[in-house]
Amino acid sequence: MDMKRILIGTIVGTVVLYALGWLMFDNAFASFYAAYRAAPESVYRDPALQWANVLASVPYAVLISLCLANRGATSPAQGIITGGVVGFLVWATADIGYYGFASIWNFPVLIVDPILEFVHAGVSGAVIAAVLARVPKTAAA
Repeated sequence: MDMKRILIGTIVGTVVLYALGWLMFDNAFASFYAAYRAAPESVYRDPALQWANVLASVPYAVLISLCLANRGATSPAQGIITGGVVGFLVWATADIGYYGFASIWNFPVLIVDPILEFVHAGVSGAVIAAVLARVPKTAAA
């Protein structure tokens, strides 16, 4: 595995995941999530800790980068599919788990959130794959 490519994918992915997540979830779909909150307003930070949101994007970018590298994805189209599937599966798992043990969201979020995450992680995967296609692979040891 080429650590330089994973590191570059992680950095690019972190930036894209955070920026696109902010646009999608904090702006475009904020009213949807506010409408389907099950927890009281006092549970949510206002304003959110943006440093924590950036930090949360790092392991997610690592996961997508590793999946792209493992699959040998070399095009944005492959990045969309790989990133989208990873995002969908991760957030379907998280959302169903949260629904099972906490009263954070109402049921419609379980359906909509993984679909939105397919787009979020898919676009991020496409950008990561496009950048990595321009980074030469190093020789294996």
